[in-house]
Amino acid sequence: MKKIVMSIVALTATTALMAGVNAGACQGCHGTNFEKSALGKSKIVADLPHAEIATALKGYKAGTFGGPMKGLMKGQVAKYSDADLEAFAQTIGK
Repeated sequence: MKKIVMSIVALTATTALMAGVNAGACQGCHGTNFEKSALGKSKIVADLPHAEIATALKGYKAGTFGGPMKGLMKGQVAKYSDADLEAFAQTIGK
């Protein structure tokens, strides 16, 4: 079972790198498997559909989405293209 879990984590990290997004920066607050509420303020990303994650990430970048962490998140995603954010969103959530 441990090998399966490690394989899934490695696959997720590899897929995220292929998407061009540094998942490590996200995992610092959201958890290794995106299972945490970042700083107790966000939704649990692992529970969200891919489309909702993509919408949120692109909205943070555009400055049109977010609550108390809007400014922080805008800085995290600003350097990525919408295509990178869309591809990354497909690697996490449901």
